[in-house]
Amino acid sequence: MLKAWHLISMVTWFAGLFYLPRLFVYHAMSEDHISLERFKVMERKLLFGITTPGAVFTLLFGIWMLVDYAWAAFAGQLWFSLKLGLIGLLLLYHVYCGVLWLDFRLDRNRRSHIWFRWFNEVPVLLLVAITLLAVLRPL
Repeated sequence: MLKAWHLISMVTWFAGLFYLPRLFVYHAMSEDHISLERFKVMERKLLFGITTPGAVFTLLFGIWMLVDYAWAAFAGQLWFSLKLGLIGLLLLYHVYCGVLWLDFRLDRNRRSHIWFRWFNEVPVLLLVAITLLAVLRPL
């Protein structure tokens, strides 16, 4: 059951990490006041109502699994170390999304919608790598 809650939380977290930068794309393209303010509300609710709680619960359930059995079973295995490192990068990405959100909130974003389109691809790459490592355990 613990692993199921971990996966549900992870899906929630990634849903937010996929959609928040997409909102940044549209926000960066907007010019009228009503749209700009609407995106600020949507981004805040997504970041703090879905994405961050998803991250917190993913990490809590993940740490719980580490303590219960995973650390003893997988410590020292390269695939597991790589997976933990990629999760660390994912956390940094999440925090950076918060920095970008604050820039939009304070009307100081200077990045183009094209930059955000590329930025939006990062969690896809991390999801693929983390999932392949967890399922295949190749190393």
